[in-house]
Amino acid sequence: MTTTIDRQTKRQRFEAPLAELIAEAGALRDSAHGRLISYSRKVFIPLTKLCRDVCHYCTFAEVPRAGKPLFLSPEEVLAIARAGAAAGCTEALFTLGDKPELRYQAARDALKALGHETTISYLTAMCALVLRETGLLPHANPGVMTREEIAALREVTASQGLMLESTSERLCRQGGVHYGSPDKNPAVRLETLRLAGELMVPFTTGILIGIGETRDERIDALEAIRDLHAVHGHIQEVIVQNFRAKPDTKLANSEEPDLDDLLWTIAVARLILGPGMNIQAPPNLSPGVYQKLVDAGLNDWGGVSPVTPDHVNPEAPWPAIAELARKSVGAGKLLVNRLPVYPAYVRAAETWLAPDIASRVRRMSDAEGFGRDDDWAPGNTKPPAVPLVLARGVDAGIAGIVERATSGQRLAADDIVRLFAGRDADYRHVTQAADALRRAVSGDVVRYVVNRNINYTNICYFRCKFCAFSKGRTHEDLRGSPYDLAIEEITRRAIEAWDRGATEVCLQGGIHPDYTGATYEAICQAIKAVVPKMHIHAFSALEVTQGAATLGLPIPKFLAKLKAAGLATLPGTAAEILDDEVRAIICPDKINTAQWLDVQRAAHQAGLRTTSTIMYGHVETPSSWAKHLLALRDLQTETGGFTEFVPLPFVHMEAPMYRLGTARPGPTFREAVLMHSVARLALHPLIPNIQTSWVKMGPAGAAICLKSGANDLGGTLMNESISRAAGTQHGQEFPPRDMEALIRSIGREPMQRDTLYRPVPEDRRTASMIAAELEPIVLTPPRKKAAVG
Repeated sequence: MTTTIDRQTKRQRFEAPLAELIAEAGALRDSAHGRLISYSRKVFIPLTKLCRDVCHYCTFAEVPRAGKPLFLSPEEVLAIARAGAAAGCTEALFTLGDKPELRYQAARDALKALGHETTISYLTAMCALVLRETGLLPHANPGVMTREEIAALREVTASQGLMLESTSERLCRQGGVHYGSPDKNPAVRLETLRLAGELMVPFTTGILIGIGETRDERIDALEAIRDLHAVHGHIQEVIVQNFRAKPDTKLANSEEPDLDDLLWTIAVARLILGPGMNIQAPPNLSPGVYQKLVDAGLNDWGGVSPVTPDHVNPEAPWPAIAELARKSVGAGKLLVNRLPVYPAYVRAAETWLAPDIASRVRRMSDAEGFGRDDDWAPGNTKPPAVPLVLARGVDAGIAGIVERATSGQRLAADDIVRLFAGRDADYRHVTQAADALRRAVSGDVVRYVVNRNINYTNICYFRCKFCAFSKGRTHEDLRGSPYDLAIEEITRRAIEAWDRGATEVCLQGGIHPDYTGATYEAICQAIKAVVPKMHIHAFSALEVTQGAATLGLPIPKFLAKLKAAGLATLPGTAAEILDDEVRAIICPDKINTAQWLDVQRAAHQAGLRTTSTIMYGHVETPSSWAKHLLALRDLQTETGGFTEFVPLPFVHMEAPMYRLGTARPGPTFREAVLMHSVARLALHPLIPNIQTSWVKMGPAGAAICLKSGANDLGGTLMNESISRAAGTQHGQEFPPRDMEALIRSIGREPMQRDTLYRPVPEDRRTASMIAAELEPIVLTPPRKKAAVG
């Protein structure tokens, strides 16, 4: 048990010179939050200004007046919310007084006319309305609440809040600012915070300084918040708000806390609450001193509205968001938009949010848990505009990581995660460094292969939650009906591909329950019989594993049979994310990370080279990306068998797990470009070829990736089924002439290659340039398969 002496000793550190406290707090903040400072783009909805409390500093609260509506109507609420949505807001902040129906008959009458008995019941209904009609995420600040009220609001809000303000009971006695305000009793407010923790609600709280409390009492309040958070982990944000004297209040002539007092409190809050806590001070209450606020240890500016004023402090206008971004850069930080629920809670949405809220939050967030910074998604036809670069310098830590990577060093997982977090000047530095490394490794040649995809069946007994090719809602124009190609159709397509200049057929399909290893062997033999020179690039690690098991063969022996039948290389698909925690979510019945790596290792040892891939932008985080890249690098160090790395952004539109609300809508464009850039750096010098997928990125997006570290444009495909089934808008073929025109448009030199990155014979290139139109494909209906079937 902590004694009074121990407590006093611990608090002596806060008597250090202010400059020392600020330096310690700033360093502590940087250790967890780095260069980012966040804000929430919100709209402010003052549902009612009635309140049963009579705080001596408040101008928000009003008393009932004849002829003046006491609550916003549903139509008024929606009008404000829709204006916010149109302005790009993600948060609807509901602010209101504490339970006015307990004080005013007029409030009870007004609520009854609205069909409610309590203010919080009406608030809950309005949160649901805004959520349903506008998609904005509600954050509610209704004051003291019961367990039942918090639980009801949890179903329709992303987060909730209650300013603790102070734990000083003195302030509730006669002469104190909270005298006559029953809801400001510290024990009552702390109980609301505790209940929110028990109910797993991401919660905002904070202290109000300059209202008569002592510094020691501020420390008491901050320690009470810390202790509650230590038990429940639910305090997502602590606000340090400075009192502003307002006319027509009892404290109108009171002295406001000076800047040093505010800075001291922010620094002490950081030191008490630790590096990971989100600490904010409202920027509109301290204009002109942003640098000092940042130095003191905050990492968030709070909610800023481009639409509505701060109804609690109407005399203090919000800064323009563009100006806030510039001021943040001036303070050495990069401004990033967050949702009303902070990233740590976004990343664990299934724990902290009601199911419907969790689904919406996932769809609005990026891989780190911040708000998406663009509306692009894989499969869209147009990339977003090039982001503005405001910062004058590059983060020294990122610059050091890039330098180590370009020298060929193996990066640590945390280093790779940090590169993926690059924004603004840091993003530009990473992408430009990757492009410079690409130029040093492979020059200005962009290679591509003329090939044909043959997806021989879309019937599959695995239940991958990301796959719309063989599962999900059936669309004739996307996924199509179930099919199982006859061997004659497979060979017809191979012959046609050869005639059109192809050097490769890429074969993959669902895991048909009637297929055996003999099926895959027979497909290879059939293609080689009709087109002996065709390179067969076929069969994912899952198909190899399944095929070997059906024949009772070890994987190396099965690969030897396939090689003898004509298999030349393997695609590195079925990798998805090489992180078993993620695989347990997205493909629980599929092979695990070690099994996927074992198949690649066995193939490389058998003289079969393979590609490597990643599918990203769904439920995983950058930590998973780092694990994946390092697993590939380590195996390449061992075998040298990978020819290339191919980032495949998750196409969400028809994917089952997106439709069920359990996945993000693919990566943001920034994340997609960074995947190519970071892969170039993290895999150097072991995997020299980074391929960009025109199917996923679109031609314009692929061009940007080719200027950000990628050096290969992949295949012409002729038929693309899997991404199209998921909802991509891009076509099924990218003809050689169009590929070469795109490559030349960015000042690079095109070159046709074969699967192993060798130049193709001139007759192959000539044939590809005069290719006839494709004949209509035939999708053989499902049927029982024989071994060759």
